[in-house]
Amino acid sequence: MQTPDPFDIWLPLARAHKSILSSVEAALKQAGLPGLDWYDLLWELECAGDTGLRPFELQEKLLLPQYGVSRLADRLAKAGYLTRQECSGDGRGQILLLTAAGAETRAQMWAVYSDAMQQAVTPHFSPGEARRLAELLGKLLRPAPADKI
Repeated sequence: MQTPDPFDIWLPLARAHKSILSSVEAALKQAGLPGLDWYDLLWELECAGDTGLRPFELQEKLLLPQYGVSRLADRLAKAGYLTRQECSGDGRGQILLLTAAGAETRAQMWAVYSDAMQQAVTPHFSPGEARRLAELLGKLLRPAPADKI
């Protein structure tokens, strides 16, 4: 059996990802809401709850460089969606916390985001195909078996 060319998998996957995200971004823009980068940061802060997150923790979760997290956090703070608290024990450190306005905006964004995802993905697959695709893509998130390397 011939080994599949990884680009035969990667290119359609990357193109599908880009197409779906473009659809979601367009839907958010049309609804007058911020983009997905804002959603992702708001979601991580919401998941963190009352303990909040340090900027370096957000950097790891969002896979953004430090300056990207800093700039994004500045924009969300100006919009009133997050607050900063001093981090006890670290004079220069800070903890970012979600505000009620940030949680409300994230919820509004999710309504548009989830609907756009449904429209972009669901019509293309039967329930069985969707389950199988999720299983196959899940394999990319696990280490490859030693006998396949």
